[in-house]
Formats: sequence, C-alpha cells, structure tokens
Amino acid sequence: MRYSYFPGCTLYTKAKKLDDAGRECSLKLGFELDELPDWTCCGATFPLVNDQHMLMSGPTRILADTKDRGDDKLVALCSVCYNVLKRTNHVMLNDEERRAKITDFIERDYHGEVEVLHYLQVLRDEIGFDALKEKVVKPLEGLKVACYYGCLLLRPVKEIGLDRMENPTIFEDFIRALGAEPVDFPFKIECCGAFQTVNSMATATRCSREILSNAVQNGADLVITTCPLCQFNLDDRQPEILKEDPAFTTIPVFYFTQLLAVALGLDSGNLGFERNFINPLELLQEKGLV
Repeated sequence: MRYSYFPGCTLYTKAKKLDDAGRECSLKLGFELDELPDWTCCGATFPLVNDQHMLMSGPTRILADTKDRGDDKLVALCSVCYNVLKRTNHVMLNDEERRAKITDFIERDYHGEVEVLHYLQVLRDEIGFDALKEKVVKPLEGLKVACYYGCLLLRPVKEIGLDRMENPTIFEDFIRALGAEPVDFPFKIECCGAFQTVNSMATATRCSREILSNAVQNGADLVITTCPLCQFNLDDRQPEILKEDPAFTTIPVFYFTQLLAVALGLDSGNLGFERNFINPLELLQEKGLV
C-alpha cells in the first residue's frame, strides 16, 4: 500500500524523530509513506474566523496537490498538521460559499475529494491492530504507558472524527497491540499549555506538570504523544519543574512511533532518543527492551 504523505515543517526539524521512526515502521508494516513533492507549510493553526480565507489557501493547495497526483488519501503524523488539514477538508466538503472563495483565490479545483488520515488511523483501520500485534517482534511487556492525546488529535470531534472526545481508546488499543499496558489517567485529553509556551512559560510549565504528575500518580512508566508541541512542553519543561520542586518525579515522553519502532525490533540507536531531555533509554534498558 502507498499513501501520499504530508510530513510538515516540524518533522524536518525539532520532531525529526517522530518522522524517521514513522517512515521506518511503515515499511516494516507493509505500507509506504510517499512524501508530497514541493509541499508547503499547512499554516500550523486552523483559522477560527470564517472570513479568513487566505489562511486556508495553504492547506487547500496541499489537498489539491494530493488529488492531482491521483490519490484519494493523505496521511499526516503531526497532530497539528492533521488537525489543520482535516478541518480544512471539512470546510471544502461542506461550505460551498467558503470553498468557492478559496478555490477561486488559489485557482484550483478542489471539493474535498481527499480523505485525511492520521497515521494511527492507518494502523487501526487499514492495517488493523490485530495484524499489527502479529508484526511485533519485541513485545513491550512490563511497560505501563500513559497515552496522552492532547487537544488537536481529537477536537473538534464533529470535524475530526478520529475517536470519542471524552473517552478515546485508539491510543490504548495501539499500546495493547504492542504488548504494553495502557494506564488510565484523567489528564490524557487536557491541554499541555500549547503555544502559551511562547509568551507564558509559567503557564505551559504548570499545565505540563499537572499532566505528568497525574500520569506518574496513576502508575505510568512513560508518556506517549503524537504532537510535537505536546512532546516539547511535556519533555523540555521537566528540568524547570524539577528546579521548582525537587520531589517531582521525572518521566520519559516518547513519540508513539518511537515506541512502535522498539516493538518492531528497529535499532534504538537510530530513533533519536538522545534528543530527549529525560533519557528514555534507561527505562528501556531496565525493561530489557534495548
């Protein structure tokens, strides 16, 4: 199977480990992520004002490029990119007036023909978690994983439609397929502080601390996410939290593709763990997984 793939800007820089592991794992699982040529930034935020048509020109071009190459599905790994592309596609499908203005501006014929998929959807709906389980060569037995969804992977639920908003299960089912144990923690859909980290680090630090502490209190060994901004806030804020509270218990924060790569037996030395502030290798070595 081959899917058109939109990596997005951050996966070429800060979140390269999310992208690298995702590409390697796809080949192990029998599908190819075929990167769109000459792609541009999706805009990173979906415009909340209905007359901001210019801001939707970028993601609409990306979707039109996918259609023009003859593909009807586009895969994203980054939660932010997925959210922007999915919500843009929803507008192009359902809002004739806005669609006409946007397509007229970019001089492209696009009416929402492409289905936007998250990588997790490919694993659940196209590959199947049962089939994924059969591909696991190193079951992650003994690992207790806090599945952190954040905001953009799920919301707004009517436009995204990936899973239930209040009690999603796609991450937990994914973790079970890898042989690990998902822990139920109430903060799995709370905001990490998001872009507040730019103008109010204290806000982002507080939000991240609450999420991480809640995960630890519920028995988690690690946290996984699919959002580069969430990973940054949750991982990079921990040294600051530790300065404020020496009793704070640090916890590794993985991209879900990194954990998938470990379960599929890929070389841990190529998974970018050295870029984490909280070293994940110590935990993996303790569990006998690397």
